[in-house]
Amino acid sequence: MPENADIQSVLDRAAAGGRITPEEALVLYRDAPLHALGQAADAVRRRRYAGTEHLATYIIERNINYTNSCVTACKFCAFYAPPKSEKVWTRDLDDILRRCAETVELGGTQIMFQGGHHPDYGVEYYEKHFAAIKEAFPQLVIHSLGASEVDHMARISGVSAEEAIRRIHAAGLDSFAGAGAELLPERARTAIAPLKESGERWLEVMEIAHNLGVESTSTMLMGTGETNAERIEHLRMIREVQDRTGGFRAFIPYTYQPENNKLRGQTQATLFEYLRMIAIARIFLDNVAHIQGSWLTTGKDVGQLSLHYGADDLGSVMLEENVVSSAGARHRSNRMELIRLIRAAGRVPAQRATTYEHLVVHDDPENDPVDDRAVSHISSTAIEGGTAHPGLKLVDAN
Repeated sequence: MPENADIQSVLDRAAAGGRITPEEALVLYRDAPLHALGQAADAVRRRRYAGTEHLATYIIERNINYTNSCVTACKFCAFYAPPKSEKVWTRDLDDILRRCAETVELGGTQIMFQGGHHPDYGVEYYEKHFAAIKEAFPQLVIHSLGASEVDHMARISGVSAEEAIRRIHAAGLDSFAGAGAELLPERARTAIAPLKESGERWLEVMEIAHNLGVESTSTMLMGTGETNAERIEHLRMIREVQDRTGGFRAFIPYTYQPENNKLRGQTQATLFEYLRMIAIARIFLDNVAHIQGSWLTTGKDVGQLSLHYGADDLGSVMLEENVVSSAGARHRSNRMELIRLIRAAGRVPAQRATTYEHLVVHDDPENDPVDDRAVSHISSTAIEGGTAHPGLKLVDAN
């Protein structure tokens, strides 16, 4: 066990703006007292956002899942269906555009367009759909897909990842989500997603995108059997690419959900492990601007706590989400409740854009929104009868 004085000296250095090594990060993650770790992370956040450190942000968005047909068969996933299964479905373009219209009507500013690795969907499929969405709803930001989908669509169309990114960006994609990162280190990744590209390839595709001017977020899936050292190695791999490109806007760790998948909940991350990861990410990822707390998978109380452990963003009022819902995530909120959660954590809520500009700062409770229709998250496929809200009927994808 390292001496407490040694741990505190590393925490003090980090809080003052110094960079810590992966070895130091692992010691802090395993051994630093929880409250001391949180205090250092919050000091890093306050230093980075001096002048706006009193704010915590959220976004209104919708995750439109276009198909569940997928060839990768990840062991943690409860959403996908094998391509020849009778459970396969695909949304048509009219259905997708209706969901975009609902998003705009409810005050949403961003859509995440995500689904399975369909065996027939190449670059042309995404070009067509992104162009149609942008033509009908130019105000919506398309923050979608990830390196895994790019790698897959490029193979289907027989083009390079660079060409695929150029084409879908020209068609309307604004930025990439951190989808498909899961765990980047080889052993942990192979154990849960043996048919996916390697972690190094995931990062390579993201680096290509960043160099083409397409920014992204980064994520981590916690609780599938990875070691503490592999979690820190995941952070190291992201930080190394970020040193070269500066293209990752945010880091978003979230926890594995145990229902309806091949892992069967054999291992899971505790809520304390999650809070420690939020804190160590804020301390270690000194070159990534934003850390997002994932109340969707950990619960609203833990999401709220994350704001005291280095997070500056509480994620989204997600009008629709089907992937983690299928695996058992059942946490829901609405815009008014998310505002109250942030305020109760001692921060001033602010609705943000995809690029983190503040759209509305809720500095006066008397002026808070009163429309409760912006509800997060309602699944249209995983939960029978799920709808965007009572007044807006979702169309059956089948």
